[in-house]
Formats: sequence, structure tokens, C-alpha cells
Amino acid sequence: MTPENCTVFADFIFLGLFGRQDVQQGLFVLFLLVYGITVVTSVGMVLPIKRDPRRHTPMYYFLSNLSLCDICCSSTVSPKTLADFLSEQKRIPYDVCTIQVYFLGAFADAACLMLAVTSYDRYVAICNPLLYTTVMFRGICTQLVVIAYVVGLVDSAIHTCCTFRLSFCNSNIINHFFCDIPHLLALSYSDTPINEIVMLTFIGCVVGTSIITVLLSYSYITTTILRMNSTEGRHKAFSVCASHLPAVAVFHGMLLFMYFRPSSSYSMDTDKMASVFYTVVIPMLKVPEKKQSALNYVLGDTVLSS
Repeated sequence: MTPENCTVFADFIFLGLFGRQDVQQGLFVLFLLVYGITVVTSVGMVLPIKRDPRRHTPMYYFLSNLSLCDICCSSTVSPKTLADFLSEQKRIPYDVCTIQVYFLGAFADAACLMLAVTSYDRYVAICNPLLYTTVMFRGICTQLVVIAYVVGLVDSAIHTCCTFRLSFCNSNIINHFFCDIPHLLALSYSDTPINEIVMLTFIGCVVGTSIITVLLSYSYITTTILRMNSTEGRHKAFSVCASHLPAVAVFHGMLLFMYFRPSSSYSMDTDKMASVFYTVVIPMLKVPEKKQSALNYVLGDTVLSS
């Protein structure tokens, strides 16, 4: 197909999670419930932290920003998905698709790096308690959070520009329920090897940095905990860290599954289920983890003196 014969589409059409119309209302109720829980509980965590001066500590600061990233990630996808459950034809304008890709990537990257920052904070608190207030002062905490957001915004801008410079001539039907880069690349008429290399390189740097930081932090934390003489101190230290690991493992695992497996193993239906988890379910599952982290952090203050 020559450029002159290329049909320019004004919008894309989603096939959605399931083709059957009889399950759409049930999915609407389920997604609305999950999204509502995510927003209400996350906002319910951010506002008290903001209002209570006693909670203006590095850990609470990082948890509130992680909650903000989760709300934004979920809000990028869920409202449009909820509307599509009630529509026969699931259309999204080209420009809105671009915005969805950009903000989902930006906040997903920021959340990934925020998990790494939280792990580093716990490393300093447990392994170097006497230096904690010196190392994790307000200025450095602000810089770490700003870096996470800036990296997310810049990285997502690169992916979005590379994706939407492609031609979409053959079809405007996306076998998915939101605009995601791998599905847009599969839909494109243009050659996409360069896009795939850029995606793997930049996302690999972000996810790899986060995973390495988490693994190193918890390796040092585990070594420090095992050297503690106090059984109660070891128990509290493990409690401070244990609630963080499930969210880290699931979130990074889903990102690795979505973006770092061979293209020959792609399954659109499997991708849909995985996407439901990392865009809708995981933000909700992080809420009790973050609340438990906050509680354990308070209880773990005695760890620093153990």
C-alpha cells in the first residue's frame, strides 16, 4: 500500500475484553467496584498524610506519591473502559488514544521508580538508622520524587512520539480495551523494529533500575536483620519490609510479562487479562499494602534502636 492509498482513521475501535454483550453489564459493575475502591482508599490515604504534620516523614511522603501514581494509572484506563462496557461500539478518537498512551506510560514509570525509592528509604532506615535523618532529609526526598516523575514523563513522551509517527492504514480495530503500545505496533502498517528496540531499551532501563535497587536494598536489609540480637527487633524489621515485597513482585512481574517476552509468544487474550491486572487490579491491591506499610513503619520506629 502506497502512502497515497493510505486511509487516515479519525479514531480506533476496541474489541474490548469479551465479545459477548451479555457479560458487559456484569463487567461494568465489577470494574466500577474495583476502580471505586482504588480511588476512595487511595485518596483516603493521601489526604490524612497531607493534613497531619506528624506524618510528614519520608516514608509517608513516598507512600502518598505512590498512591497518587496508582490513582492516575487507574484513571487513565478505567473511566473509558467503564463507558465502553455500556456502548455497543467502543470508539476512541486518535488524539485521546495518544493522551491515554502518554499518561499511562508516564505514571506507570513513575510508580515503578517510586517503589525503588521506597525500598531505598527502608534500606537507609534499617541499615543506617543513625544517618537516616541526615541522608533522607526533605530536599533529597523531594528530588527523588521529582526525578521519578520527570523520568516517567520524558520516557513516555519518547514512546508516544515513536508510536504515533507510524501509519495505521490497514485497520483501526484494536483487539484490546485500551490503547497500549504493543497492540498499536501490531496494528501499524509501518515497520516497527526500531520502535520495539526503543521500547525495550527505555522501559528496560526504568524497570531494570527499579528491580536492581529493590534487590540490593532488600539484600542489605536482610543481612542487617539477621545480625540483630533482639528477636523482637528482627520481627518488627521483617514486618516493615514484608508488606512491600508482594506489590513490588507483582507489579514488576506484570511489566516484564507485558513488554519483555518474545513477540512470537504474544497472545492478545492473555495480554488483556495481564493488562487488567496491572492497570486496574494491582492499584487496588497496593492500597492495603501501603496502609500496612504505614502501620508497620510506625511500629518499626523501635527497630532503629534495636
